[in-house]
Amino acid sequence: MCGVVGIVSSEPVNQFLYNALTVMQHRGQDAAGIVTWGEEQGLKKRKGNGLVRDVFHNRHMTDMRGTSGIGHVRYPTAGGSKSAEAQPFYVNSPYGICLAHNGNLTNYDELAELLIRDDRRHLSTNSDSEVLLNVLAHELQMRVNGNPTAENVFDAIDALHKRCKGGYAVVALIVGFGVVAFRDPNGIRPLVLGEREEYGRKDYMVASESVALDVLQFSRLRDVRPGECIVIENNGSLHCHDYPGPTAHTPCIFEYVYFARPDSIMDELSVYKARLRMGEQLAGKIVRSFQDHDIDVVIPIPDTSRTSALQVAYHLGVKYREGFIKNRYIGRTFIMPGQEERKKSVRQKLNAITLEFHNKNVLLVDDSIVRGTTSKQIIKLARDAGARKVYFASAAPPVRYPNVYGIDMPAASELIANGRTVEEIQEIIGADRLIYQDLNGLIRSVRHGNSGITEFDTSCFSGEYVTGDVTDEYLCELEKRRNDAAKQKRETLYDKESNVVAL
Repeated sequence: MCGVVGIVSSEPVNQFLYNALTVMQHRGQDAAGIVTWGEEQGLKKRKGNGLVRDVFHNRHMTDMRGTSGIGHVRYPTAGGSKSAEAQPFYVNSPYGICLAHNGNLTNYDELAELLIRDDRRHLSTNSDSEVLLNVLAHELQMRVNGNPTAENVFDAIDALHKRCKGGYAVVALIVGFGVVAFRDPNGIRPLVLGEREEYGRKDYMVASESVALDVLQFSRLRDVRPGECIVIENNGSLHCHDYPGPTAHTPCIFEYVYFARPDSIMDELSVYKARLRMGEQLAGKIVRSFQDHDIDVVIPIPDTSRTSALQVAYHLGVKYREGFIKNRYIGRTFIMPGQEERKKSVRQKLNAITLEFHNKNVLLVDDSIVRGTTSKQIIKLARDAGARKVYFASAAPPVRYPNVYGIDMPAASELIANGRTVEEIQEIIGADRLIYQDLNGLIRSVRHGNSGITEFDTSCFSGEYVTGDVTDEYLCELEKRRNDAAKQKRETLYDKESNVVAL
């Protein structure tokens, strides 16, 4: 999962992009990048591994004073935590195009081969974002003779949609022209459009989450539609185009479970309200399956599950307490690469308040259980703090299948629920009882705010992939590339290459 932003303004956008990436830091802590363009300054870029605050310093921001630009925060899916694949990527033909991408192409191998063999384009990384960039550049080159127009871009994006499969939300900067944004025809990955009035003209912005618009005081106009392309020229002109091919609106439901900030609105759905309803649905499941419960207190696992846990406690009629204090300087363990790194971070990240656990039967509520490593250690923390019994509830159903559209749930063998019953998972993580949300309950919780959405991408729970092109062979190959062992091997290789370069 990554975060993207694009802005065209009447004033320098460097600080705007920085602020937007900062509030979307939860979407990726591995790398960050910004590219700006201005009539006088030309193209300026800065990207690197690390948090936004660590990648950009005053000297970098001073240099990037263009009035249009794009930005990206990344966490690794196919790559590792020390990869050289920080975005945006750049090609200089036909115009100079920079691109940043959130998602994953399911036909990457086929596209990469065709780009090299037929389109005569060179790829320098294993990133599907670079493939997207080169497909866009090739399709533009085939259609433009002279300066590009919005219609040229629309035709190129229509052609790109026909070639690229999977989930993707993209921002691109075409040098001397403007910013382009588009979304996959299934609308799997989120993208929202906003505007504000500045100095007598309108500035426009696109971002992965509406919270980025809020912090910059942009009004949220609407979500980018599935397959739609948005063109914002450097003069402030806005152009929109719907993909004429087949589309469906199937947003990723895991955005609402875990990734997005609760104060964001995506696809006309409030993340906060969705999580409130998840708590209501989960409480109903607990009442039905655990009628004679002896729960003394409900305690959330910070931060994502707080909203759901509050509703669980309310509907069960038991106390809600904050039992864990979080170290906010430790990253999100779900997106940390490597099992050992995730294990080490839990004790550094959370500390239990003993008086909330001692001699009590506690219900811990989390947003989801993916690998189970964190859940197991948190339950141990609760027991070490004196809990008499530790029950565990997940606001999401069991995660049994890999996600192939840009979320790092790659290897089925690393998912604790894959091939196991709830009772087996309960024993592994050490809970006295384990309760999962039902998939139908989750769908009702999220869909309630927008009846126009009839289907979500629920592939990590159901194993049903909305693009229809995901085979068992593809999943097996993906597991080989993305499991922790493969990532560690790539990181070791990257370290060696970096040392050679440094010498």
